Amino acid sequence: MKILSNNTFLLRLAVSVILVSHAVATMFNGGINGFGEALNECEWGICLAPLGVPIAWAIKLSHLACVFSLLSNKYVKLTSLITILILVMGIILIHGREGWFVVGPGRNGIEFNFLLIFALLTIMFPNGIKKTSINQVQGN
Repeated sequence: MKILSNNTFLLRLAVSVILVSHAVATMFNGGINGFGEALNECEWGICLAPLGVPIAWAIKLSHLACVFSLLSNKYVKLTSLITILILVMGIILIHGREGWFVVGPGRNGIEFNFLLIFALLTIMFPNGIKKTSINQVQGN
């Protein structure tokens, strides 16, 4: 089975577990709506009212799309790039002001997003980043 034999399968599986567990948990505990309301109320310096809740849902649904993409090994670069952009915006808007650490010496920092970004980059470019791989992402 080609999906399982790919040299990035274990990393794709691990990132998928993280993305799906976070997305599904927040779907059922009210976290997505709470996040959307925070976006509506300008909690992090941006005001998206009245679109905060739909944007929060779009973010989580895009994470699920990335999960299906990673597990099927289809459209991996596109969905990973979208997820990376979301993670970077999370760092800029929310996690960056909290510092580096998620737990321990700090709380809610950027280290987890940082790791996910580089895991997704590794999946996108399993042979490293070369000029030809950058051209492939750009569609050249």
